[in-house]
Amino acid sequence: MSPRSPIPHDFGLVTDAHEPRIRRVCGKTATARVGMLAPILVIALACQTALLWLGAQAMAGAQTWPLLLVIGQVTAIAATAVLLWRVLLVARYRPASSVSDAELPTVTVLVPAYNEGAQVRGSLVSLVCSDYPREKLQIIAIDDGSRDDTWTWMKRAAAQLGDVIELVHCPVNRGKRHALYEGFVRARGDVVVTVDSDSEVLSDTLRNLVSPLVVDPRVGAVAGNVRVLNRDAGSIARMLEVSFNHAFEFMRASESEVAAVMCCPGALSAYRRVLIDQFREQWITQTFLGAPAAIGEDRAMTNHVLRRGHHVRFQANAIVLTEVPTTTAQLARMLLRWARSNVRESLVMAGFAFRRFRAGGQAGPRVNLSLSLLAMVAGTLAFIPTLLVIVLAPTSIVWMLGAALIAAALPAAVFTITRSHRGAQWAFAYALYSVVCLSWITPFALISAHRSGWLTRQRPKSPTPEVGPTQPSTALS
Repeated sequence: MSPRSPIPHDFGLVTDAHEPRIRRVCGKTATARVGMLAPILVIALACQTALLWLGAQAMAGAQTWPLLLVIGQVTAIAATAVLLWRVLLVARYRPASSVSDAELPTVTVLVPAYNEGAQVRGSLVSLVCSDYPREKLQIIAIDDGSRDDTWTWMKRAAAQLGDVIELVHCPVNRGKRHALYEGFVRARGDVVVTVDSDSEVLSDTLRNLVSPLVVDPRVGAVAGNVRVLNRDAGSIARMLEVSFNHAFEFMRASESEVAAVMCCPGALSAYRRVLIDQFREQWITQTFLGAPAAIGEDRAMTNHVLRRGHHVRFQANAIVLTEVPTTTAQLARMLLRWARSNVRESLVMAGFAFRRFRAGGQAGPRVNLSLSLLAMVAGTLAFIPTLLVIVLAPTSIVWMLGAALIAAALPAAVFTITRSHRGAQWAFAYALYSVVCLSWITPFALISAHRSGWLTRQRPKSPTPEVGPTQPSTALS
């Protein structure tokens, strides 16, 4: 990768305020020890077991669905065992230490964008601010046929930030997978990093993200730590901040300890380019039930890495902040898209995970996959009976909401330990909100997994900046 021209002399006017602002939004960046979760979980699970018992007894006493008594107890025992196993994994998790400049690999960062407006500039600014050797960094921003002014904002960012940014313009929107592919074929770095255009990184994010690939040759991909950028945008954003924290600091940390994170998020992930070169043609032509796969590109890439026997790790100190939905309709569309891709790619993973797919431990990935499949099927099968139980025994909804609140003690505890006690209460609000507004998503995703609509990325037009005339071009660098 050839050295690049120096940063423009007025670059500081663009970037001086960026890092302090994003640090304020991000909050604590150090990963706390979570071994103290054990006593909290024992108490929470004891309460959950008691609540399930009392609820089932109440329904059995009313001669309504007495079988729930047995199901509830079996579920409580299984949940206890799984959670304690994950607590032990998380308690021993540590992110890899950052390596020196000399050890850092050459990196290509891909930023696909569609109807992102002005936010794409913030993403590019954050990447250029990275504490990463400039001669080892290539940033490619791909406009996937946006209908708003995204391309204009990209050109403005490139003009201000220097030629570290290369631009690619796709005249027609074909989806994020095809936009990433345009970047893959242009990548020159040994490591390819994907960053969503509605996301911003910290100055040390890239360095921390690629370090596991340097220190362990078995690692083929690394998942970053996603946090909420627009957390002040309302109650839904606040709830998602706690939910995301649990999904990464607890769930992905536990998956990392068995070397098989199941999904490297599109918001921030790193892959060895040699692996991408091996599977990109198969990945871009992937189908589901005969139709082109237009969703789940991140989970599909993770599956390709795992299938080839490589480890996939989570790096808690590689932080990215992303914009999240602020209305129930937006959130439901996002979660439905994720749930559909989870159905598809869990089936793909099942095709190789139950055979010997790598050297070393196989049990951990198989347990996590089995639990994911079980949750999908059980959630779907239980949906209609649960509605019937509520109709036949209306008091049962009290126990269901109570169980949801007790289960929320876990994400609340994780947030308190890894971030702050302020805001942890949103875990309980999200538990109730999920039961009332989002519980239909998993069963609907299972029966509509064949649908591939993106469902999001329709933004209002942002104020258009003034930019000098530029000749139409497929690629600008």
